[in-house]
Amino acid sequence: MTSALADLAARYGLQPMTLADLGRVQPDFGVASFAECQRRGCVIGRFGEEGDTLVFVCRNAADLDTQLWFEPLIERAAPRRLVRALVDGDDFAAYLAQAEQGLRAMDSVRIDAPADEAQADGNLLLLSMASIESTTNATVRLVDSTLYDALKVGASDIHFEVQPKGLHIKYRLDGVLQAIKRIDGLETAHQVISRIKVLADLDIAERRIPQDGRFRVLLDRREIDFRVSIMPNMVGEDAVLRILDRKHLTGQFESLTLDALSFEPEVKAFIRRAAHLPYGLLLVTGPTGSGKTTTLYAAISEINTGLDKIITIEDPIEYQLPGVLQIPVNEKKGLTFAKGLRSILRHDPDKIMVGEIRDSDTAQISVQAALTGHQVFTTVHANNVFDVIGRFSNMGVDSYSLVAALTGIMAQRLVRAVCPQCARRVSEDGVQLTRAVGCAHCRGTGYKGRLAIAETLPIDDEMRDLLVQHAPITAVKRLARDKGFQGLRQSALSLAQRGLTTTEEVDRVAPLELT
Repeated sequence: MTSALADLAARYGLQPMTLADLGRVQPDFGVASFAECQRRGCVIGRFGEEGDTLVFVCRNAADLDTQLWFEPLIERAAPRRLVRALVDGDDFAAYLAQAEQGLRAMDSVRIDAPADEAQADGNLLLLSMASIESTTNATVRLVDSTLYDALKVGASDIHFEVQPKGLHIKYRLDGVLQAIKRIDGLETAHQVISRIKVLADLDIAERRIPQDGRFRVLLDRREIDFRVSIMPNMVGEDAVLRILDRKHLTGQFESLTLDALSFEPEVKAFIRRAAHLPYGLLLVTGPTGSGKTTTLYAAISEINTGLDKIITIEDPIEYQLPGVLQIPVNEKKGLTFAKGLRSILRHDPDKIMVGEIRDSDTAQISVQAALTGHQVFTTVHANNVFDVIGRFSNMGVDSYSLVAALTGIMAQRLVRAVCPQCARRVSEDGVQLTRAVGCAHCRGTGYKGRLAIAETLPIDDEMRDLLVQHAPITAVKRLARDKGFQGLRQSALSLAQRGLTTTEEVDRVAPLELT
């Protein structure tokens, strides 16, 4: 160790380390990824027999930006002891190279294990840092690294937007699009779209019509589904990849209950009352990605006692339900929601979950099932609880039958929660509110994670009478408010008043016209 390194470390309050010292530090790329450490010139690792000492090693003592980036990670890692260290640049490069070799060795184990499955399914992409590093094709490397990064940051969708000058890549994080990178060159953009088409087994020569496909990725011994949508535009094609992480199928369902969701107590009570009825139709509505299916899974988890036959038909199956027969829709093979639902009714079910009502046949069968002694849980796309009746009418469902079958309607949305690391409380007109600031922990957005909001409409005899008479919507809303109805905006404002989200987020998700 040189005296210059020791002096520099002392000046910044750091502990000097040599390559030999670093040999006892086990890097923890779960706290900070290898790519991030490589970019920032630092490593976060563990030391000690139990790994209870967190070590932050940097090569540039004056890099305050990296020091600030590290602060939120300390709380997440929850160490018993913390060591901040400075290392020589050459020693740091050698240590990082050793760490990369270890990662490559682990990645080769992960790749070799499911080789039979990979050969059986040509649409399975084996994704790892080693595979990305070893790829010589620039287009393949770009696509694979984008998929890898999106999975690591928890994106729900990846948007590849082809522009006249090149390619824009965006992630949807916590329900909002964020620009990630921009690639110059229209030809490169076309090559990226072609690569995605190859993965999804689509026609790379066809650029005039939309195409839909899917492929799977194997990362860290878990499978992730990607749904691919290709859409033509003026200069080529855009691609949107929806990420469906199969980690939900590995036992995490056991912790999914209504109490684990962020609903108000009144909403949870409404769902529980409807879920415990022996028959009827419970409808959950909202846009794509608003958590409708998760809510139904949580409700089913509370009534799944083993005394009833529960069958679901879904596209795709998002969680594994112990003791429940789950049927995946396969339209290529002719298994649609409607056909599957007809077969389910011959299988002596007590309770049925239909992943989504998309067409008239599925709507009709679901209503008839609820009228003939089955309990049906399902979702449908509508703006709010009052629009659902009209949605079913447009699908040709008799309003009297629908109203007779309905036990309740619920509409929900997801609002972004403020980042706990950087949120700031302010007072406006005597009201305490929270402002989103932005830090490294939340990628500068000011938000981290999402919370559910909901409005509920119980269907009692008085409400049924109004609906059967085709009463004006104003009369239906008046009766609902007389019975204590609170809309989505009121639910969102309640979270803002408690400091969990911001008024800006309330206006984005639940504007005034929705009430």
